[in-house]
Amino acid sequence: MYKIQTFNQISEKGLVRFTKQDYQVSPEEENADAILVRSQKLSMDNINGNLKAVARAGAGTNNIPVEAYTQEGIVVFNTPGANANAVKELVLCSLLLSSRGILPGTNWVNEQSSDLDASALSKLVEAEKKKFKGTELKGKTLGVVGLGAIGAMVADAALQLGMKVLGYDPAISVDAAWRLAHQIEKQENLTSLISRSDFVTLHLPVLESTRNLIDRKVINYFKSGAVLLNFSRDAIVDEEALTDALGNGRLSRYITDFPTPGLLDNDKAILMPHIGASTEEAEENCAIMAVDQLRDFLENGNIRNAVNFPTLTLEKSSGYRIAIINENVPKMLGQILSILADKDINIIDMLNKSRDSIAYNLIDIESEPDNETLEDIRAIEHVIKAWVI
Repeated sequence: MYKIQTFNQISEKGLVRFTKQDYQVSPEEENADAILVRSQKLSMDNINGNLKAVARAGAGTNNIPVEAYTQEGIVVFNTPGANANAVKELVLCSLLLSSRGILPGTNWVNEQSSDLDASALSKLVEAEKKKFKGTELKGKTLGVVGLGAIGAMVADAALQLGMKVLGYDPAISVDAAWRLAHQIEKQENLTSLISRSDFVTLHLPVLESTRNLIDRKVINYFKSGAVLLNFSRDAIVDEEALTDALGNGRLSRYITDFPTPGLLDNDKAILMPHIGASTEEAEENCAIMAVDQLRDFLENGNIRNAVNFPTLTLEKSSGYRIAIINENVPKMLGQILSILADKDINIIDMLNKSRDSIAYNLIDIESEPDNETLEDIRAIEHVIKAWVI
């Protein structure tokens, strides 16, 4: 029986995928095999001796101390792409909000006296509507920085609106590149994209290489009056440089899903309460994906969409399976296999992969290993975890 501890409200459509005969699932679960979480901030205090994995029902993992968990041999999963459509739709909404006088016009209408009759209100609206004139998106240029699941969907939708789309992503995978529409013009660097775009939208993770990526130097490459949309994280943009750019007209609008105190009184900033993935469909998709990944890991040892471990899937044979996590140093596999050989345990199949400082092994064997065999493997220097699946 596997134990799953949950934090936050997880969609029932995901939770029902944990079979009752094999899983105990609750927020109070102790000594859990895995944690399923959305926004709850986790710490080392959430670790127990049995914990093997954490699944975040969302793309970002800022609320999880990933590096520290990696050292403890805990796999951290996320759900890339599960909420992509929800974020894409909000980005499209933001493009319209930034190009048309929708919010100022709506606010103005709501400020009018309810004592006005229909005729008077109609005349007033016709007289004042010119104040809220905007521009159309068709024919404008959108620069998409980050062409993962969300960025690619935004780019495709913008093409459908008749926009010209430029794309930049130095870390794009081969698979992601193949999925891009051929009409998207690849840019060799960030400044080339920014200097040619009327709108720029950010879809990047927060890394040391992306922190304050949009700084004072980069902002100077924007077209005068351009619009910046940030649905990544606030740390991607240097706020002081951004505020100056909004003040001097280099940027006409800044729209973000990550409000900060320094922007609350800025009438050129449209701030949203982190609602990019706040749809029923996105929450269901994230929960389903997270649960399926946890089940495949706990039941088969397979890893898909981990942010700290290598992707590894091995079709299960008819024997027994051992999962081993170790530091990525030389001669580890040889030591592990020597122990199995000394115990006359025949290996049916195996797979070994590494990622940065960590290595992961799945080994299928004919006979069930006893506790002594597992303890011998765990006793090898640099082995972090070993268990039978």
